[in-house]
Amino acid sequence: MVKLKEALESCQEEFFLPGNSCCAGCGLEIALRWAMKALGHNTALISPASCLNVVVGLWPKAAPNFPFTNMAFAAAAAAATGMSAAFKAKNYRFPGKVWEKMTTLVFAGDGGTTDIGIQGLSGAAERNSDFIYCCYDNEAYMNTGIQRSSSTPHGAITTTTTLGKERFKKNLPRIMAAHDIPYVATCSVSEPLDIYEKFKKAKSIEGCKYIHILASCPPGWGIASEDAIEIPRLAVKTGSWILYEIENGVLTLSKKSKPLLDPSKRAPLIDYLSRQKRFSKLSEKELIELQERLDLQWANLADELFCQENHQ
Repeated sequence: MVKLKEALESCQEEFFLPGNSCCAGCGLEIALRWAMKALGHNTALISPASCLNVVVGLWPKAAPNFPFTNMAFAAAAAAATGMSAAFKAKNYRFPGKVWEKMTTLVFAGDGGTTDIGIQGLSGAAERNSDFIYCCYDNEAYMNTGIQRSSSTPHGAITTTTTLGKERFKKNLPRIMAAHDIPYVATCSVSEPLDIYEKFKKAKSIEGCKYIHILASCPPGWGIASEDAIEIPRLAVKTGSWILYEIENGVLTLSKKSKPLLDPSKRAPLIDYLSRQKRFSKLSEKELIELQERLDLQWANLADELFCQENHQ
């Protein structure tokens, strides 16, 4: 595992600069800063319509200290496919130049990933296009007024689900894994070293890589900005957000989630949900049902890992 000192010494430079217009406690900013610390120079980022397009600021005083391309809502993965291919073509014609080491990165919200962008992302995954796609998941369309997305959890209040969302959250990391791409990972902004380590690994792998990060949004979640790290940490501790990697089809639980295979190690789900105003309309019955559903998810995961271990 990467140590904090090693991570900070390897890249003290900030690539997403202070003075951007992120809200206080924005999980997006934390996620992007640590992702770029791992990827470093020679990284070109593409972002579809999202909070990120807005908070970067206006040229010539924009916050990204790296190549940044604003892209249409549905086209980020398609654009990344073309950009990655262009770098490879340049390297073929002019070997040894800077583009030989370029990393193409997509950084998109859940709306531009699980909903509007999934067609382009699925196509790129099927082609195994060589880039990293990251979804910073704040679980709603936060930039346009906190509307529900397919990544919004069951029971969450948004401006379009005023009584709480009826449907359950789309499990996009597993959908991406079903495309048989070489690397899929989940992260949380509460675990920056985990983000750093997984982006480092993704950079070293050829082909399509997908990383899904739980990114807190204080105004959208109904939490105080000073709790923007503690609340995602509770998501991990309760097991409602599972940290794992799927590398060449093999699933491995990450350090903070592996002990939670033991139910006694998991904090009660209510510890996470009760701290957010967006879940304030959940009934006691619904809370019990959600806990039972989560426990069943972990039981199924334990069975999957057991079968995987005995199959190898």
